[in-house]
Amino acid sequence: MHTLRYAPIPASFYADRRDKLAAQLPAGSLVIIHANDIYPTNADGTLAHHQNANLFYLTGIDQEETVLLMRVMDDGSHEDTLLLRETNEHIVIWEGARLTKEMATQLSAIDDVRWTDEYNSLLAEWVPAAKEIWLEQDNHPRRNTYVQTRNARMEAALLAAYPDAKVKCLYDTLAAMRMVKTEEELVQLREACRITGEGFVEVLRSIKPGMGEWEMEGLLSSAYIRRRARKFSFLPIIASGKDTCVLHYISNHKRCEDGDLILFDIGAEYGGYAGDMTRTVPANGKYTPRQKAVYEACLAVHRYAFSIMRPGLKKSEYERLVRVRMAAELVKLGLLTQEEVDAAPENPLCVRKYFMHGTSHSLGIDVHDVGPLDIEFAENQVWTIEPGIYIPAENIGIRIETDVVIHADGAEDLIPNAPLEVADIEALMQ
Repeated sequence: MHTLRYAPIPASFYADRRDKLAAQLPAGSLVIIHANDIYPTNADGTLAHHQNANLFYLTGIDQEETVLLMRVMDDGSHEDTLLLRETNEHIVIWEGARLTKEMATQLSAIDDVRWTDEYNSLLAEWVPAAKEIWLEQDNHPRRNTYVQTRNARMEAALLAAYPDAKVKCLYDTLAAMRMVKTEEELVQLREACRITGEGFVEVLRSIKPGMGEWEMEGLLSSAYIRRRARKFSFLPIIASGKDTCVLHYISNHKRCEDGDLILFDIGAEYGGYAGDMTRTVPANGKYTPRQKAVYEACLAVHRYAFSIMRPGLKKSEYERLVRVRMAAELVKLGLLTQEEVDAAPENPLCVRKYFMHGTSHSLGIDVHDVGPLDIEFAENQVWTIEPGIYIPAENIGIRIETDVVIHADGAEDLIPNAPLEVADIEALMQ
């Protein structure tokens, strides 16, 4: 479609997603999902629009003020209605034209497309007749924000107008669906990961001592956007020196000194799907012996985690096994004693002093994608693998991350174009 930077997923995918959602809801259900707000900054400024993931997952529409309404009928069929912001002359002049009804149908496979000014009249007709109202509620276990979303605000308005409505939450149902990726989604994820890796390799060749972290951020942004990514999939972390030990360092304001490590935690967004990778490289192109030893230890844990990520393994057991392997590496590095590890050899939590985060999170439309905290790995799930070793006293923080899709016989690296081995990194930097 000419209005998109990326090649969209076929509309049949979204029709299939709605079919699968409707099949899990009782007859008489009404589904209501709103687009995300455009959030203000200061004066008359706004942030760029970032679409509600579940609305995008069910429609493919990436436009503000969009609403999806689904009615599940008594025979199990469903009737879908899409509401769009209507374009007017003022919008065309200042912001550019929005989707036409025909374009929205082409993207979403929804034939009944109307303007948003019909929203209240449709609720007045459909809410009283519905047995259950299924709404978008963000119950992500890691959610930590006090900003009220558009979906939350519209839910409050709906309950005020219809206090007897029986409201249900869509989160668990949609999270379970989104955990397992279809082939169409994997096409987008592979492209996001290809761009993520290629852009990093391009920038890797130009790194030298004295370069600003912000300069590398600028080069990465250019490399990603030239490859048709819309933006970074999250705020990029480009941390050097002591800040390699700060997990979510995002100011990217320092110059890299000779002898520093530089930790890149970066990703490109393509077609609404996220890439996410981390590499830790020497500013001068050559690891010191100690840096190399810590890097090799982290890489050994990374490869071990990759080798055990298979269908049927519970996430909690996977994390325990990785901690056991990490403990052995930390002992070799002289960071833990064998006595510390032997105090709890089956679950050595002492590794948290140097490896304080989880090894893997799910990946998809969101970088930290939906799903329960403890889940069993299954085919066509997409995960990160990202062990780290952080030694603030030595200004050494190393994290190595790639994205993988799980197959029946193990995991597939989605970013094979970004080097992992010390020799390969040093060769590229020379």
